Amino acid sequence: MTIICRRMSILLLATFLTTWSLTAQQQIRAVGSSADHFVSAAVEAGDYVYVSGQGPHGADGTMPSGFSAQFRQCLQNLKTVLNSAGLTLNNVVYMQVYVTDMSSYAEMNRVFREYFPNTPPARAVLGVYALPNASVVVNAIAVRAVDEKKAVYPAGFVKDDVASPGILTRDQLFISSMAGIDPATGKIPDDPAAQVDLALDRMTAVVKAAGLEMSHVVFVNPYLTAAIPGRVMNQRYARRFEFGNTPARATIQVSSLPEGAQIEYTGIAVRDLQQRKAVRPKNMPPSPTASPCVFAVDILYCSAKSGFIPGPHEGVYASTTPHQVRQTMRNLLDNLEEAGMDFSEVVSTNVYLDNLAEVNAFDEVYGGYFGPVMPASTTVQQIAPVADRSANKEGSYPDLEQVSLIAIRKSTR
Repeated sequence: MTIICRRMSILLLATFLTTWSLTAQQQIRAVGSSADHFVSAAVEAGDYVYVSGQGPHGADGTMPSGFSAQFRQCLQNLKTVLNSAGLTLNNVVYMQVYVTDMSSYAEMNRVFREYFPNTPPARAVLGVYALPNASVVVNAIAVRAVDEKKAVYPAGFVKDDVASPGILTRDQLFISSMAGIDPATGKIPDDPAAQVDLALDRMTAVVKAAGLEMSHVVFVNPYLTAAIPGRVMNQRYARRFEFGNTPARATIQVSSLPEGAQIEYTGIAVRDLQQRKAVRPKNMPPSPTASPCVFAVDILYCSAKSGFIPGPHEGVYASTTPHQVRQTMRNLLDNLEEAGMDFSEVVSTNVYLDNLAEVNAFDEVYGGYFGPVMPASTTVQQIAPVADRSANKEGSYPDLEQVSLIAIRKSTR
């Protein structure tokens, strides 16, 4: 009897240890310091660190004069936050730069090269209508294992360009924004569809140069100006992906893009296709243009959501920003719950407001959904505010905000 009990105890212990070894707990922790209690300066989760939008104000609250000095201060602030996580600028694999004046683009590139002389990150540069007390803001994703970071250059891409077309890590590919400009001539076609195809062709070239296919892509940001009809963009875009198994997507209209482009695509792909999984709540039909969320291993990339209610009487039925945020968060939670997750696993968000003057009203609602760690976050007003906020004849109001997010599954098998 004693022998049997001992054997049972050993078996139970072995089972426990096996189960424990198969279940890893991803640690999500805030790093750095932020004066805004609705935002973490950065969030460390697994192999990556997600850094909030860094503006041009110094530690004493003052802002230098002139764009170059202000952009340097943004990068210095980024460096400080990364240092608090034990990283350097060399760990950065992807960056977004928001500017209110695209005429500063060449000046920005000169400064960027100073800070990233070797293996620069993938990058997207976006012209927006307004930023919180700033003319330029940067955010970033950094990888811990910098020795696994590798630049990707398709044939014909200039290797001394300011940003790497793509950056490979152990598990993901980060893709720089690819514009709808003919690389051979530098010209922009008059036809919007041709611009979309050029941008997607260039994005495809980066993906293939990494040894992947477009089916590996898990998240895409189409950034476009008012010159590109959404219908045209969606029609051309849908041809590149399998119906119902498209990447998550945040389609953002912006005020301007570099070099006069009207559309560009940036995105992320997973290296192992077996580790890619689309997530769709049962109340949402398959889409030719976007999956609600897509897993890249244990990282969940979710499409941008607004207060839009789908269904037979679809539309936005809340008239104010705070009320729309509540529906937006409900829509985001539907996606998270379908993935077996919740808001405590969100590590990064991008917030797009119709009017930055309402950022406090937005934050008061948004902030109540997270904890104990607030996500890294960047908030922008990408275009001029809506002139008429009244309801249409169906009773639906215009979108006043959108939120996209990245989440990390805490428990993995």
